Amino acid sequence: MNPYIQLALYFINFAVSMYGLSAINFNKFIYPSKTMQAQVLLILCSMALSFLATQFLLGLDLSF
Repeated sequence: MNPYIQLALYFINFAVSMYGLSAINFNKFIYPSKTMQAQVLLILCSMALSFLATQFLLGLDLSF
């Protein structure tokens, strides 16, 4: 598959996963003084979720 399509899929899925994870209220799970670590955790979770979603989409065999 075209590497530009793969890269576009990674970025699109990253944006969608950041949007989806922003709906979760993480304030209940973090300490008030640890906001930077919580933001890093949110970005890493979004990267992992976007990687998994992209690998799933690339693994689909859409040839009929």
